[in-house]
Amino acid sequence: MSPDQYCSKKLKDSRSNFAIAFIFLSKNKKRALNALYAFCREVDDIADECKEYEIGKAKLDWWRDEIQRMFDNNPQHPVSKALLPHLENFHLNQEYFIEIIDGMEMDLNFNRYESFKQLQLYCYRVASVVGILSAKIFGFKNPQTNKYAHNLGIALQLTNIIRDIGEDARRGRIYVPLDQLDANNISEIDILSLKQNIKFKELVNQLSVQAKGFYLEAIKQLPKEDKRAQLPGLIMGNIYFILLHEIRHNSPENIVNTKTLLPPFRKFLIALGTIFGVQWIK
Repeated sequence: MSPDQYCSKKLKDSRSNFAIAFIFLSKNKKRALNALYAFCREVDDIADECKEYEIGKAKLDWWRDEIQRMFDNNPQHPVSKALLPHLENFHLNQEYFIEIIDGMEMDLNFNRYESFKQLQLYCYRVASVVGILSAKIFGFKNPQTNKYAHNLGIALQLTNIIRDIGEDARRGRIYVPLDQLDANNISEIDILSLKQNIKFKELVNQLSVQAKGFYLEAIKQLPKEDKRAQLPGLIMGNIYFILLHEIRHNSPENIVNTKTLLPPFRKFLIALGTIFGVQWIK
């Protein structure tokens, strides 16, 4: 299996929403995005699967060394080998890859976030940085597009956090800032047992409003001249924005106990609408 095949399999096995956005890219850009996504999956799996801090830390440190080897033109892993040809072509900065690893290490260090400011740093590292690297691969003329990618990344990550509240809590993780939980008199036990349905629903509404703010700011920051090139990101933004709407109008029981998903055909229609200029984020 070649490095590119390894990365493509990673994307296929994940059944990610990102896959539908990739189909509109050129072959070279698709290979670069596949490799970037595979890198994110590799380090994210470490944070998710390693129960012992020392083991997780050692594996992430290995990846820090591997990023250095990759930028020294001597990668060892199939993912970094797949990334190597694209580093110079798309101006992919070394520090961004390290930021992503730093974000995954936050998952090893924390299972609670005291405030939105602390959570926003996590979202920046694991999502905004990925968005900025993706925007470089898509291509842009105006550096203002970096601000669009930054805000869109946070919006997407917040949507994931809202969608996965129950799943994360069952794994011992609470991403909702503790000060927001306290303000709504909601505890971890309340999330799992749904003792306070009305307050939980209000919490989801508050989080959704925060996420929507980042979607709106992202669209505001995207320069007109870069909209066509950034089409894959806009597709992702529209899919996740509609997903956020579905979550917000779901029942508390369903939000906690089931994962809200959009069917593939609906995602395809959203992608098609985006191509023809439909903008759901408003």
